[in-house]
Amino acid sequence: MVREDGKRNFALRSSSGEESSVFSGNTPRQAALKAARRLEPAPSEDDAEKTELRLREKGTDKVHIYDGWAWEETAPDDKPDWMPDDITEANVSKKGIEHLDE
Repeated sequence: MVREDGKRNFALRSSSGEESSVFSGNTPRQAALKAARRLEPAPSEDDAEKTELRLREKGTDKVHIYDGWAWEETAPDDKPDWMPDDITEANVSKKGIEHLDE
């Protein structure tokens, strides 16, 4: 279901099918990146472990499946005053789409 502002809502699903959080974005990848930033960050991107993220698009039977990983990085020199010195970066890789039978 597309909201008035063009964004769609995606529910993060566990392997048991429980939906714990909702992330919004214009695309499933944008929502997956937001979910990946909540993962425990590794010291560097090379050390980050990939975690499967399953996002069900609200109002549909589509489940978008991604591998996501997060890592700590030093903030850029031109960062705003409110930004901390270390920030969490994330990336995702799409694995596919499933359709629920429910």
